[in-house]
Amino acid sequence: MEYLTFDTPMLVSAIIMVLTFLGIFTEGLHGFHRTKFAILGAVVMMIAGQYYGFYSPQQGLESIDWNVVLLLAAMMTIVAIMIPTGGFQLIAFKVAHYSRGNQFLLMVLLGTAVTLISLLLDNVTTVVIFGPLIILIARTLHVNPIPYLLAAALLSDTGGIATLVGDPPNLMIGSAAHIDFNTFLFHMSGIVFAAWITTILALKYLFRKEFSIIPKPGDFGDREPLREPGTWRAALISLGVVVVLFMMHRELEWEAWMVATVGLTLLLFLAPHIDLDGTFAKVEITLLLFFIALFVLIGGVEQSHFLEYIGTFIYPFVKEDLLTSAILLMWVAALLSAMIDNIPFTAAMIPILLGLETQGINITPLWWSLAIGVGLGGNGTHLGSTANVYIVTISERLAKEQNDPSLAITPGVWFRRGTPVMLLTLVVASLLMVLFFDFFAQPFH
Repeated sequence: MEYLTFDTPMLVSAIIMVLTFLGIFTEGLHGFHRTKFAILGAVVMMIAGQYYGFYSPQQGLESIDWNVVLLLAAMMTIVAIMIPTGGFQLIAFKVAHYSRGNQFLLMVLLGTAVTLISLLLDNVTTVVIFGPLIILIARTLHVNPIPYLLAAALLSDTGGIATLVGDPPNLMIGSAAHIDFNTFLFHMSGIVFAAWITTILALKYLFRKEFSIIPKPGDFGDREPLREPGTWRAALISLGVVVVLFMMHRELEWEAWMVATVGLTLLLFLAPHIDLDGTFAKVEITLLLFFIALFVLIGGVEQSHFLEYIGTFIYPFVKEDLLTSAILLMWVAALLSAMIDNIPFTAAMIPILLGLETQGINITPLWWSLAIGVGLGGNGTHLGSTANVYIVTISERLAKEQNDPSLAITPGVWFRRGTPVMLLTLVVASLLMVLFFDFFAQPFH
């Protein structure tokens, strides 16, 4: 394979990317939101690209993966309509009622609900829905909420790996590699189920002291009835249609964003009294802008051929031993995702893998390894995913309100209870990748 010559455009694009990522990853130090740095990096990349002749504003616009952006926007809007109906609250309280005072069973039931919802909704949305409900349930039963909050974060991250729409990196990988919903679910479900079981058993051991306490009986009978039953039922019908269409979207020749948009349109007409202004105000525009800016930034690095240049050094190793490369990518992706946001890492890896594919390498197992690694890696630290940060934040707020520091999920608590779960699930995923490597290496086209 012929090596590229490192030139000025590569150097310029690499410097802009590194400085932007540094700004994104250190937002807690300088106080600027990561989206601001992503936008700054994208703008600087287009200006520098135009000056040095490797990137233009038009190419920047073309580099945006609108499938990812529009799919996220449509699903966020559906969720914004569902949350005020009280349906999710009803699910949570029924789960608490059915646990009948068994704390481990309560964790399993809540964890199952969180996992199932995170298959369709992204993990951040899932914990935003369930985090406050878990605290309310724990306070009603007079038990420590930490095991349940930690389980919600870990299991939403884990469940999200299973589907094309469960986690933002999956959307990016699926869109870039043209993986349909059924193929993604078929390949990921086994590993996710094994990781789910491992997580549940590990948490049972790690929180054995907390689970040994018999909680006081709580009354969940008539609490929080459905506030908008018509809208809730309309949303469930729309989500059912979305699931069916996701399974058929390849035959229909529809991108995933089209499926989500059809579901949203159906919901808007099944529930005609929805306040559109109020609903759209709840859509996370900041996250959508973050994705758009990131696509523009990485597009410039790709146009400078810097990522292709990096790929030339990886090529010999991947060509020689694909299985070891897949396992190594999984662990590197996981460890980096535990320390930094997994979305920028995924965005940077995708062009490198596509570059390897142009050299004749079967990169199919590398796509699965990347998805597994960035998904499970998010469980490694309290900063590993946005879902984790949210759970930690509401636990700290509760500790402050109750004047009880033991209710806060500190970095130390996460290191002792969350990090071992990440490592165990990675070991299990690696073993399954080795045992079923031929299955994961089969091209999906």
